Amino acid sequence: MKTGNHTLRRVSVTAVTAAAVLLSGAFAAPAGAATVKAPTISARGGFVMNDGTGRTLFSKAADTRRSTGSTTKIMTARVVLAQRHLDLDAKVTVSKAYRDYITAKGASSAGLVVGDRPTVRQLMYAMLLPSGCDAAYALADRFGSGRTRAARVKSFIGRMNSTARSLGLKNTHFDSFDGIGNGANYSSPRDLTKIASSAMKYATFRTVVRTRSTKQRVLTAKGGHRTMSWANTDKLLGSYPGAIGVKTGSGPVAGYCLVFAATRGKKTVVGTVLGAPSLASRTADAKKLMDYGFRK
Repeated sequence: MKTGNHTLRRVSVTAVTAAAVLLSGAFAAPAGAATVKAPTISARGGFVMNDGTGRTLFSKAADTRRSTGSTTKIMTARVVLAQRHLDLDAKVTVSKAYRDYITAKGASSAGLVVGDRPTVRQLMYAMLLPSGCDAAYALADRFGSGRTRAARVKSFIGRMNSTARSLGLKNTHFDSFDGIGNGANYSSPRDLTKIASSAMKYATFRTVVRTRSTKQRVLTAKGGHRTMSWANTDKLLGSYPGAIGVKTGSGPVAGYCLVFAATRGKKTVVGTVLGAPSLASRTADAKKLMDYGFRK
């Protein structure tokens, strides 16, 4: 009888132990879910998030304020698209002032011709694909408020800053419509990513920034038409699986910058690299971060 009880106790202990092992195995991470090592990037700052959940996937100096170059134009587009009763087919006359600005600043140009009347939609392509500062100027002039061009541009930049505040951004300030700042144009990788995420909620923005190249039929001053060809400076489009935009930027202070987004299945990641040392490293960093974002 004692022997039977002892045997029973041993069987019970063995059963309990086996159950514990099974339970611990049930809650253990599967073999394929091992922790993915975060990549090393050459850019001074970087940030990636899951666009659907807002969850941070990667962060390097994500809240450090830096010059942003032409990635500033994401906010320019965001402000325009938020206009009430926006007519994307409204015509905007190209002023000589826009061409003079390009010449004076040595800025990137969409090649707009004085007197032509591109639509607001066409100006969005001209600004976001070849990074035309002339197109950005035209949009700021058209959608700012005031009697003079200077007043309209100033008010437009003011709206860029008020939009940044409404998005809860703490490390962003604009003093230009195109990123050619006057000493106080900055953002951070986290803030720029949030600006891009906000802009991507507009269908027009999504359509434009994922376009690799376009030919647009623009109305001329004499009532004829001119064909304008614009290619996207974002070379991830067509070369990185799932890439859907967003915007490049560069400058002597900013270095090489890129705000990027990609979708695979039901997951979209969006992020930013600022201050990369070269064009090649900017692209490599973005690819690393998107790969990591999809694996994590």
